[in-house]
Amino acid sequence: MVEPEEEILAEIKSYIDKNSGSYNYTNWYVGISKNPMDRLFNGHGVKEKDDLWIWRQASSPDAARKIESYFMNILKTDGGAGGEEEEADWVYAYSKNSYTKP
Repeated sequence: MVEPEEEILAEIKSYIDKNSGSYNYTNWYVGISKNPMDRLFNGHGVKEKDDLWIWRQASSPDAARKIESYFMNILKTDGGAGGEEEEADWVYAYSKNSYTKP
């Protein structure tokens, strides 16, 4: 289900706040992908059952990039500045660990 930008942004922000407290955004990575499951678990090395992560589908790649930009530029999360996939319309976030890869 595709959700409006504001709702996706609020859901991801709320998830981060709930799981690590407000103003602790630098411990999180926010990115976009056309296949968030593969990107999270294979690309970044996030552990599906043990780590904190979330993803949501945006209405378009442009919407996904805007959400990603907000997290990186306003809340100062780590991130990849737009990813390399032009069709990327999924926004994902995970709590960084010593074994995860940017």
